[in-house]
Amino acid sequence: MDLKSTLLVIGGSACSFKLLNTIVRILPTLEPAHKKAWKWRNIITSLAHSLLTGAWAVLCLYHQPHMVEDLISSHSLFSHRLVAVSTGYFINDFLDLALNQSIRQSWEVLLHHYMVITATPSIDSIAMFLVFRVCATGWMIHWLATHSELVPRYVLMMGTVGLSLISTMNMVLCYRLLRTDILTSTGNTGKNH
Repeated sequence: MDLKSTLLVIGGSACSFKLLNTIVRILPTLEPAHKKAWKWRNIITSLAHSLLTGAWAVLCLYHQPHMVEDLISSHSLFSHRLVAVSTGYFINDFLDLALNQSIRQSWEVLLHHYMVITATPSIDSIAMFLVFRVCATGWMIHWLATHSELVPRYVLMMGTVGLSLISTMNMVLCYRLLRTDILTSTGNTGKNH
């Protein structure tokens, strides 16, 4: 799919999701939802996107079974369009959030949408991994160690075992992330099967 076609699909998708949002606005609203009408419209649009792209992803894997084994270097026109449609949705939702909610209320969702739209590079993935996995686990280990006398012994044991498993998993995931995103060359990612 060339750039012009991709941009047309992205634009058409963004406009289609905006149209869906507008249609939902016109429909009668239940009494309890009047105060949060925008939020309900946003949720319905998000649900429509999830249902559409979830079924579409299953169809992509059904029609191109080799993608199950290699999602990096294999794709099809059908799967490429799926990504373009989702990008259009994220652009629409980003703008909808930015215009209808304060940044203070929606900054994390806006950041998420920005990262999805721009296909966050590998270094950002590792930084996010370190912040949200390693730092969070470190904080939990620190809390458990400093409050060990205040919690029941079985809770301390369960916490220690659980955090040990999570820490081990995080080390394995970090190694895999480093190996696939940083340590290997990206020369074979351009193949089209």
